[in-house]
Amino acid sequence: MTDDAADPGTVDDAGEKLAEFLAGERLDDVAIYLTHDHLDEQGKIANMGEAVDGGVVLVVPGDDGRQAFAAGTGMDPMQFAKGAMDRNGVIHPDLGGGECPDAAADPEADHRAEFLFAFGEERNEGVGGLYAEGDVMHAYAHCRCGTDYSHKWVMGEYSEDAVVEE
Repeated sequence: MTDDAADPGTVDDAGEKLAEFLAGERLDDVAIYLTHDHLDEQGKIANMGEAVDGGVVLVVPGDDGRQAFAAGTGMDPMQFAKGAMDRNGVIHPDLGGGECPDAAADPEADHRAEFLFAFGEERNEGVGGLYAEGDVMHAYAHCRCGTDYSHKWVMGEYSEDAVVEE
């Protein structure tokens, strides 16, 4: 369990939080990617997150993160994830964007990820499949073209290949 809600920390702390999150060391936290277009004008959110290409990734305690995602996007994060899980795409391993699965079919559209929501799930050998291999990253993205998509991988073993659970 993390205790970061009282002190959002510094940008240096944000980079450490993101590294720990990506390594599976912060399974009670969630990560949120926002493009510069979604950031507040005062730069408060950017100062709390890790800068990545085109935006910022915030790592925050689970409940706070879900509330922040809902406030920033107007969407319930779990409903968003549920809708996005039906479509496989590629989400970058630093959680700083992705590759829309509709880009090839509609090359004229803007296919940059606008925002992303991610969480880790602890290894569960009883479930089998990917979950028996290690902690699993669940990442969900919303593209500017309107497509929602997902990508999951075993933390520490990133692959661009889509994982299909049966």
